[in-house]
Amino acid sequence: MMTNKHIAMAFLLAIAVTPLSADAGEGFYAGASIGRANLSDDFDGLAVDDDSTAFRIVGGWRVNQHFALEIGYHDFGDFEQNIDSAGATGKVNLSADGFTFGVTGSIPVSERFSLFGRAGVFFWDGNAKINNVSQATPEDTNPYLGAGASFAINEAFLLTGDWTRYELEAVNSDVYSIGMAYRFGK
Repeated sequence: MMTNKHIAMAFLLAIAVTPLSADAGEGFYAGASIGRANLSDDFDGLAVDDDSTAFRIVGGWRVNQHFALEIGYHDFGDFEQNIDSAGATGKVNLSADGFTFGVTGSIPVSERFSLFGRAGVFFWDGNAKINNVSQATPEDTNPYLGAGASFAINEAFLLTGDWTRYELEAVNSDVYSIGMAYRFGK
C-alpha cells in the first residue's frame, strides 16, 4: 500500500533530478493514453479478479526537461466478476474514475528516449453494483505512483508507455498503458 512517505520520496526524487535553471524543455503539453487496468481483491467475501480497458487524458507544464506539473482525468473502465458461491449467482460490477494532480520527473537517456517517474494524488469516485443494483458509491483521495518511458517521434510528438499504481481506499489497481503526448510551441 502506498503511503504519504512514498509520495514524498517520489517528489524529492523528481526535484533531485531537476536543474536549478529552466532550459528549452519548458512549456505546455497534452496527452492521452489507453491501456489495461487490473483489479484483484476480495470485497466483503466477493473475490474480484478482472482486467478492464482504462484511459487517461493529461495536461501539464514542463518546468524544464526534467520536471513537470501535471493534471489529468483517469477512467478505470468496468471490472466485472460472475458470482457462483454458496448457491448465490449473479454479477459484480465495479468502476472508478477521477482527477489527478501530480509531478513527473524525467531523465533523458538519449536524444529521443527518456525514462520518467510520476507521483501525485488521485481524487476519485466509484460505483459497486451486484446484479445491476448499486451497493456502494465510494469516493476518496489517494496517492498514485508510476514509471515509464517516452520516445520523441519529433520535437512536438512523444510516444509513451508506462505503469501506474493507483490506490483506491485499501485496494490497489495497476494500469499499463501506451499513449501520445504533444508539446505545444515546438
